[in-house]
Amino acid sequence: MEMTNFLMFLHCYVQYSYHVTYKLLDISITFCIFVLQNKKKKFSHYMEDFIHLHVHTYYSILDGQSPVQKIVDKAVANGMRGMAITDHGNMFGVKELYNYCNKINGKLKDEGKEPFKPIFGCEMYVAHRRKSDRVKEKGDMGGYHLIVLAKNYKGYKNLIKLVSRAWVDGYYMRPRTDREDLEKYHEDLIVCSACIAGEVPSKILKGDMAGAREALEWYKRVFGDDYYLELQRHEVKDPHQRANRETFPLQQRANKELISLAHEYGIKLVCTNDCHFVDQENAEAHDHLLCLATGKDLDDPNRMLYSKQEWFKTREEMNAIFSDVPEALSNTLEILDKVEFYSIDHAPIMPFFPIPKEFGTEEETRKRISPEQLFREFTTDENGNEIMSHEDAEKKIKKLGGLDKLYRIKFEADYLAKLAYDGAKKLYGDPLTDEVHERIKFELHIMKTMGFPGYFLIVQDFINSARDELGVMVGPGRGSAAGSVVAYCLGITKIDPIKYDLLFERFLNPDRISLPDIDTDFDDDGRGKVLEWVEDKYGHDKVAHIITYGTMATKNSIKDVARVEKLPLDISNRLCKAIPDKLPDGLKMNLPNAIKCVPELRDAEASANPLLANTIKYAKMLEGTVRGTGIHACGTIICRDAISEWVPVSTAEDKSDPGHKLLATQYDGHVIEETGLIKMDFLGLSTLSIMKETVENIRLTQGFTLDLDKIPIDDELTYKLYQEGRTIGTFQFESAGMQKYLCELRPTVFEDLIAMNALYRPGPMDYIPSFIARKNGKEEIKYDIPCMEKYLKDTYGITVYQEQVMLLSRQLANFTRGESDALRKAMGKKKKAIVDAMKPKFIEGGKKNGHDPKVLEKIWADWEKFASYAFNKSHATCYSWVSYQTAYLKAHYPAEFMAGNMSRCLNDIGKITKLMSECKNMGIKCLGPDVNESWQKFSANKKGEVRFGLAAIKGMGDAAAQAIINEREKNGPYKTIFEFAQRVNLSAVNRKAFESLALSGGFDNFGIKREQYFGVNSKGDVFLDTLIRYGQLYQAEQAEARNSLFGDLDSVIVSTPPVPQAEGWSAIERLNKERDLVGIYISGHPLDDYRIVLANLCNTHCKELGDKQELFKKGGRVTVGGVVTGVRTGFSKNGNAYGIVTIEDYEGPGELAIFGDDWGKVNSKFLVGSSVFVEALLSQRYQGSNYIDFTVDKVSYLNDVKEKNLRSITINIDPTALSEITVENLTTLINENPGNTELLFRVKQPDGRGYMGLHAKTKGVNLVNDLVMLLEEEEALSYVINE
Repeated sequence: MEMTNFLMFLHCYVQYSYHVTYKLLDISITFCIFVLQNKKKKFSHYMEDFIHLHVHTYYSILDGQSPVQKIVDKAVANGMRGMAITDHGNMFGVKELYNYCNKINGKLKDEGKEPFKPIFGCEMYVAHRRKSDRVKEKGDMGGYHLIVLAKNYKGYKNLIKLVSRAWVDGYYMRPRTDREDLEKYHEDLIVCSACIAGEVPSKILKGDMAGAREALEWYKRVFGDDYYLELQRHEVKDPHQRANRETFPLQQRANKELISLAHEYGIKLVCTNDCHFVDQENAEAHDHLLCLATGKDLDDPNRMLYSKQEWFKTREEMNAIFSDVPEALSNTLEILDKVEFYSIDHAPIMPFFPIPKEFGTEEETRKRISPEQLFREFTTDENGNEIMSHEDAEKKIKKLGGLDKLYRIKFEADYLAKLAYDGAKKLYGDPLTDEVHERIKFELHIMKTMGFPGYFLIVQDFINSARDELGVMVGPGRGSAAGSVVAYCLGITKIDPIKYDLLFERFLNPDRISLPDIDTDFDDDGRGKVLEWVEDKYGHDKVAHIITYGTMATKNSIKDVARVEKLPLDISNRLCKAIPDKLPDGLKMNLPNAIKCVPELRDAEASANPLLANTIKYAKMLEGTVRGTGIHACGTIICRDAISEWVPVSTAEDKSDPGHKLLATQYDGHVIEETGLIKMDFLGLSTLSIMKETVENIRLTQGFTLDLDKIPIDDELTYKLYQEGRTIGTFQFESAGMQKYLCELRPTVFEDLIAMNALYRPGPMDYIPSFIARKNGKEEIKYDIPCMEKYLKDTYGITVYQEQVMLLSRQLANFTRGESDALRKAMGKKKKAIVDAMKPKFIEGGKKNGHDPKVLEKIWADWEKFASYAFNKSHATCYSWVSYQTAYLKAHYPAEFMAGNMSRCLNDIGKITKLMSECKNMGIKCLGPDVNESWQKFSANKKGEVRFGLAAIKGMGDAAAQAIINEREKNGPYKTIFEFAQRVNLSAVNRKAFESLALSGGFDNFGIKREQYFGVNSKGDVFLDTLIRYGQLYQAEQAEARNSLFGDLDSVIVSTPPVPQAEGWSAIERLNKERDLVGIYISGHPLDDYRIVLANLCNTHCKELGDKQELFKKGGRVTVGGVVTGVRTGFSKNGNAYGIVTIEDYEGPGELAIFGDDWGKVNSKFLVGSSVFVEALLSQRYQGSNYIDFTVDKVSYLNDVKEKNLRSITINIDPTALSEITVENLTTLINENPGNTELLFRVKQPDGRGYMGLHAKTKGVNLVNDLVMLLEEEEALSYVINE
């Protein structure tokens, strides 16, 4: 009693005394807590037990900051028996809480302690009216807060329904439920009145006691004894702390009435702390998070503030706050005891495939097969042999869902078998060979006994429908699924696994049931079509995307906190750039580890500058916080039932299919399959889009549709392309390193490409030289045991694939299919204990087969070394086939292929430039848009040239482009600009479209200069406008004549307006206007006249300017040239001017950041459109520093550099390769372009042993682009500058 009296006295003293200092209060409270903690045995009966029921994790996005694991750890350490999480409007964190509590409870069980009970909940928003109402002025954007907790699995299912419907049907600024749904799904749910934003407390604070009573009575009627009134006290006691001090008085007002109403209505009280962060010291970090959420600065006087009391308080701290209402503490345990332990995981919930009625029905299967027959069929092997005990057999049947469910699986398996054998006869011939028949029989049996036939039926259904109905290009397969002959026979894959030794058990191990995982590639545009088709067929409520959570990574946490702290941008950028992509010694990338490794971060952490120190301090606390959600790039759920029957869902928009709304699971891809849902991966592969574009281009130019699945695998021209390394634009083989190895390897068979695909990656890359040497007969091909040749012959004795390890383990040591896959997996993931346990079996099995134990030891050691690098041959084979298809297209239809490539990367200037350069190397002209030749996208013409697409011109739009094309296809090419105006639909092809065509060169073939379209006549009218008016008048007259009884269409005469003269545009002006419309320079480049400067005087490309570390390696001095395409200026916090300059060369753009006096010296040179030559110095800030200072030393115009710095050019001539045309072209260009660069010649001696030097008669030469290109392109010519 003495302790109780002391606590009551202390509480009153703290709450009502105005004469005591803050420090004395703090000492008193600390003493109380000290007594409670350190005299626990003596005073434990005076402290009420407590758990938290109102907790926001970091899944309350940009509002909560508590990592799930940290709050659970704190609760367990404090002796709490459980806790709830109640994130705002969502259940994102529920599965993480469930999984982590399972892990913790395993440890607690080992320690002989009681398990920790997780409570799954949500702080929901209850619509002020109905969730279907969406009138902003009536407050529908908001909602009353309500804590909803699940008591058991049924309550969990109801909570899922409420949350899902709030997102799908009730979303209006936030997900909202309403009373109708709460009543419908109220069973086995516990609700609490929430914070002062809850309906009852908020009405109390508004003085609406009648409304508060009505709400309380409604919740009491619906939820009965599972409705609780919630008390909160967030008193700010530190007078110096910047915090919300308005909330506590409001809470006290509400609490007073809530306590009174609780007694009046017999409703129990609970106390909570509305936790938003873990520990008290996280309050300021959480405050930074709120600034990020609201877009405010830390020093904004009007921004939102919390009381900073919302940390995850201990039981002792909560007792100190609510000692006057002990029942509010103990009632939290009453709720805990109402909640059951239950699992939210589930066995696979396989969706049903609608089997055609003509095949039969499930009921017929039930009549045909007895339960005993079914039991035996599912518990024996494919040949009817018993392979397990009766006890194990019963366990297996139970795991599959029981005998009743097996009838459905059997029915689907029979239909799957029919489709598989039908497909096999088409692919392998009829009758099937024993090998093929046995393989299909085995695979079908495994699929059936694992319960997965429905999965394969659904996958083959949407793949074949994509190909046959939707016109979508589908990949040949990917990943281990290509090892399945059944998948091949169904059309899921296009690679024969028997031909290429691809293994089914690499896909489905017969010794362990694991979900199949088939990833399917579709062309980018078609992926959305397939998803919509799947939704329509299987039900929109049964198909969903998978959510992803974007967290604050190491660099982003610094950037985010720096913005809130107002740390200058250049400093925060410097800190981020100092962090390497990977930390040394395999350290995990996080801010504490980065600080250990990066001196700049250590200096910042210890800095006397509070902005710097606080940035690091709070970034460490916020790192890993969830910052937003997205959707998985390819993962899609297809469920047997509505997905919201099993997991909560929200809504999302597929970025690859804008405007298409789709459900999204609230649990992410790492855990979603644990809940029983079946994931299928729908991927968009841009290469398939390129191939599809190319096939269409071939149809337009060649008049037939190429079937890429039927191209020859031994095409000589295709292998020649590989042998010469001409793989730019092809799939997965276009890197410079790969090109080098291909030239050395000189592949001649498809197996060479599969091997190179597998080897060209870190680790196995070391084996490439030996692979090439063996292929070319320069290194002996050896086999440790002669019989190994069967599986290693295609890779010249080198183990390249995981499948080879699997096959050899069976051949040499009699491993089973399942054991060989387990070995592959253990070696690949470096699970030493499993590998070591399997070694004796391998050695003994090999010895029984007559193999030398020493040789077997060597083979095992080789496998241990290489197996972690060995690649999945199934995947390598599939993607090598895609690569081969692209190479075949490039070899046989080069212009069509390059046009298809460029059509798919219009927004990537670097890629376009690279492809245009490749076109030039291939002798393919790239032409601008033309109304008589262009199609919607890039296309090829009958001359083998590439044309820019009309729809890709800015300001055109698809409708205008299609109108031009349709009219041209219907009535032939346009002869003049006036005829164009007469014929096109001027509603679709408007004034903006005319302007865009004129500026981009679309009208150039009519013989009128671009500038003339913008010239004015004597009346001051722009020609473009008079041209459109002419077209409108002509079409009106034509329409009138058509409708007249006496009209004659041929008699329509409207005089054409005169074409005005106009002042000519400079080349740069014309090119810039062209680029503004098409995004790239096509008819030329502003830097063409300076190509020789860029090639010979610059040591850096513009796109490399961002990597200061690499630039520093060039010796501390950088020279770069380009055209200025953008300038941003401003002033730093200390008042210094700065400029951010974007310059661009042939390779792409880069940025220069120039500050202070340096900017003042050079800013006049950086005008948009000017061509500049920049010289810069790089130096380490201090010895050993990772930070590099970049200082612009000098800026010149490229024209001046060309005039002054190109002192001489020496042209090397090989007379034996020289033609008369080359001589004539060279002479003409030199004579027509006199200049200041000294011209020298060096002629190769007939014997090839030396050169003879000659001076030119001319004074000098101007190195124009045409001359430079001639010197670069002609085999007989080369040049040297300033020799």
